[in-house]
Amino acid sequence: MKKNNLDSIYWKNRYKHGQIGWNIGYPSTPLKDFIDQLKDKTIKILIPGAGNSYEAEYLWNNGYKNLHVLDFAKQPLNNFKKRVINFPEDQLLHSDFFELNNKFDLILEQTFFCALNPSLRKDYVEKMKQLLQPNGKLVGLLFDFELTESGPPFGGSIIEYKSLFATQFEIKVLTPSINSIKERQGKELFFIFENL
Repeated sequence: MKKNNLDSIYWKNRYKHGQIGWNIGYPSTPLKDFIDQLKDKTIKILIPGAGNSYEAEYLWNNGYKNLHVLDFAKQPLNNFKKRVINFPEDQLLHSDFFELNNKFDLILEQTFFCALNPSLRKDYVEKMKQLLQPNGKLVGLLFDFELTESGPPFGGSIIEYKSLFATQFEIKVLTPSINSIKERQGKELFFIFENL
């Protein structure tokens, strides 16, 4: 598949020109509902490709202080820092996800997977496994629409995701999202994958 060069310059330009259709301005309902069920506020959490990261803001404001926010582009991290003034600088990661070396208990996926060139999907799965503690969880949303040449966002199907993730994770949940925002209803799958 021929794809755009989805490097840091590409994402910088998307923010510069306001081409951020994924930015809904508040935490995604399925992720907010999942966060509301968490009990242990000491867990170490990563949100990769976080963008403006309203989920991270929600977590922070609800007492989750062992939280790390990563993005390839600097602008969304600056936007986040303006909203969450007391967020520690060393937990804002302006970095390439694939170069990150750390361990987390929980990684939240929200429009990151679909923004990557589909040729990187196997690398994504392997990197997620590497970043998670044993029994750590990768939780979030994946788009449920045909994978085409155009994107991002790039889609996929339950069948594809099962074959991709089942080699490295126990698939606890992979089901159509019942509480997606209106614009994404019928197009999202909610998942919980546990590191084997």
